[in-house]
Amino acid sequence: MTPNTPSRRTILKAASALAAISVPGARALAQDAVPFSAGTAPPTTPVPPNACDSHIHIFSKAFPASPHWKGEPVVDSDVAAYRLFQKRIGTSRTVVVTPSTYGIDNRATLDGVAQFGASARAVVVVDLDISEAELRRMAAQGAVGIRVNFVSPQSWGVTTAERLETMARKVHPLGWHVQVYMTGDQIADLAEVLARLPTPLVIDHLARLPPAQGVSHRAYPVVRRLLDGGRTWMKLSGAYLNTVSGPPGYPDASAVAKAFAQAAPERMVWGSDWPHRGEKHMPDDAGLFDLLAAWAPDEAARRRILVDNPATLYGFGAA
Repeated sequence: MTPNTPSRRTILKAASALAAISVPGARALAQDAVPFSAGTAPPTTPVPPNACDSHIHIFSKAFPASPHWKGEPVVDSDVAAYRLFQKRIGTSRTVVVTPSTYGIDNRATLDGVAQFGASARAVVVVDLDISEAELRRMAAQGAVGIRVNFVSPQSWGVTTAERLETMARKVHPLGWHVQVYMTGDQIADLAEVLARLPTPLVIDHLARLPPAQGVSHRAYPVVRRLLDGGRTWMKLSGAYLNTVSGPPGYPDASAVAKAFAQAAPERMVWGSDWPHRGEKHMPDDAGLFDLLAAWAPDEAARRRILVDNPATLYGFGAA
């Protein structure tokens, strides 16, 4: 080989570079290894062993959307994709929540939990006629609670306070909790109902307090009283759902999250809300995780939020 003849390695590297330029999307795939998540860097905040992401959804085209659903079609944001998320972020436990897309069809959620194994739990969506036998069957598959959604369209129509109370009474004998997705106004309007539920209560996504009002909203003292009662938990999740100021710091949502985390760190859990359905611009999940360091600056408090509290709430056992 003469000095001016390119080596085989040089030729292969050039061919690889040309392929990356020529194949549509190849470069984007190389830069965004986790589907439905912006960025590639890991969090800057240390992640303790057994850290739990307490709010994700699993979608699979193997399980079609409910007939009631008129939103985005189902795409594969499945267990394989989420394992890439875990590899990047560093969490190892997870809670899979059935989304509105599937109505009362929990197959994608329970199939996901089966694939994850002992490191996962399920929060399912059920109808009023669910049998005790079916509830116990799902409990054996990792279900520990139900979600009652007042915000997104549901297969049965509008969710009511009566439905919430009936469902809470139905799952109470199993030791399950009830997770509610409600706006701040709905929480304030149903304060008495929420306070008298027989089950533990989990509130989604920072209680969806309006960004312009934040902790000044009338729902804030309601949530604080519920937290002080010792049977209510808050999901520190969905900052991008509760903001007008936006990323990376989401100052308006962060003020609410920090207030809750400082008031009752023993009742907080953290969730990513992956795969961020409905978002035109995917958030950076490492950035979302790092927000927790601003919300709970104390390392011991963060460990409680990421490890100890989910272990208690979701039954993961000793951390």
